[in-house]
Amino acid sequence: MNDGTLLAAIDLGSNSYRLEIGRYHSGHIERVEYIKETVRQGSGLDEEKNLSPAAMERGWECLARFAERIQGFRKQQVRAVATQTLREARNRDEFLARAQSILGFNIEVVSGQEEARLIYQGVSHLLPQSDERRLVVDIGGRSTEMILGQGYQALRMESYRLGSVAWSGKYFARGQISSASMKTAEIAAKAVLDEALDTFPPTEWTAAYGSSGTVGAVAEILGSNGWASGVVTRSGLDWLIERMVKAGHVDQLRLEGLKDDRRPVLAGGVSVLSAIFDLFDIQQMVPAQGALRQGALYDLIDRVSDGGDVRERTVRWLADRFSIDDAQAQRVSTVATALFAQVAAVDAQNERYSQKLAWAARLHEIGTHISHDRSYHHGAYILDNVDAPGFSLPELHRMSQLVLGQRGKLRKLGAALGEELFAKQLLCLRLAVILCHARRMPEHESVKLSYKPGVFKLSTNPGWARRYPQSAWLLGEEVLAWQKTDWKFGIDIR
Repeated sequence: MNDGTLLAAIDLGSNSYRLEIGRYHSGHIERVEYIKETVRQGSGLDEEKNLSPAAMERGWECLARFAERIQGFRKQQVRAVATQTLREARNRDEFLARAQSILGFNIEVVSGQEEARLIYQGVSHLLPQSDERRLVVDIGGRSTEMILGQGYQALRMESYRLGSVAWSGKYFARGQISSASMKTAEIAAKAVLDEALDTFPPTEWTAAYGSSGTVGAVAEILGSNGWASGVVTRSGLDWLIERMVKAGHVDQLRLEGLKDDRRPVLAGGVSVLSAIFDLFDIQQMVPAQGALRQGALYDLIDRVSDGGDVRERTVRWLADRFSIDDAQAQRVSTVATALFAQVAAVDAQNERYSQKLAWAARLHEIGTHISHDRSYHHGAYILDNVDAPGFSLPELHRMSQLVLGQRGKLRKLGAALGEELFAKQLLCLRLAVILCHARRMPEHESVKLSYKPGVFKLSTNPGWARRYPQSAWLLGEEVLAWQKTDWKFGIDIR
């Protein structure tokens, strides 16, 4: 990446949307602009987990303003990440379809583990480097992430379903605050977070940092009211809770440093923070400058660095964890991407799809770790449910569908098969599996695959079918499989 390159990260949080623009310089990112808008999308989820029309509209309007600011950026310069609210929303596809059209860039709905990883990347890159073992806490609108890390490496990561928006709506209805409601909210938070004590025991870290809104807001309030600046202490937090209970209602709370956009969700966030202080016996927590959006920016750098893309490391880790035959995986990947290059124009978008096809091919036998019988079903399940750092949920699902469709009948893929690029990826993977059936590198250079709208055709040099009769027979069976789809696949093998 060249010095001076502009990068943009967009965080579609449950409470706020944030846009961070930075300039790359010698491995670091210098802030150019930061925009935050309170959208409160998390409060727009109804009991059936559907986003209300008003909540979706607020999100679209905000993204339209962000889109104007990043107009002219290229795809590799932007990463937009959505978190817990859109993980939960049943109608998220409806929201995302229009949101991506408005923004002009893909929006990734990431898992809680991936959110935690990005948070730690953002925090660690903006802290002085040291050997200290850190506990990083990020209390968001509908989820709370906790990470144990050292240096730039996140050692353990978890995401828990509680946050400032969720807890404010559930335990402080209509903004009312009492000693009883605060205690109830804290007990409920401890019940959710109790298992975190086993994952992040206080004996394994020496410093606690708080990322994002709640901790930063509390620190600002305390610092504006005579407490030490740049830190949240147990005594300061107790003082704030006492003031909130005494006010009785968020609208009656008069405190220097309390911003109006934080007021409706302050009680929920403070109750979760107080529970964390109690559970882990924390005496002070330092607000961190970095957050999810900075982590997304540094992840963009990794993705264009040689060997830096965390997704590549994740694929290698999964292959090792599930004892995949690496030689066969590489053979199928090589053949699949070679065929894909014949039917997909060379451009930035197809290069990304080729890379994802390569990853799916390298993991196509991941399900055999469970059972060789219906292994592609097991493999698809693993990819849909595994914690895979670097990958968004839609990326993992697409790979799972490729693994599911590598063999057998095609109707199990449903609507996914209607997309042209997916059909190209899938056919190339299926053909690669067929050509590599003998578990050695096939003579694939003479195999030509062509495409015109709706029609695929595979051809070989004369004598190929005689030299590879089993492969020729399997290709004939593949023609029959595609006859039951909207795509046509024919062969001319001799």
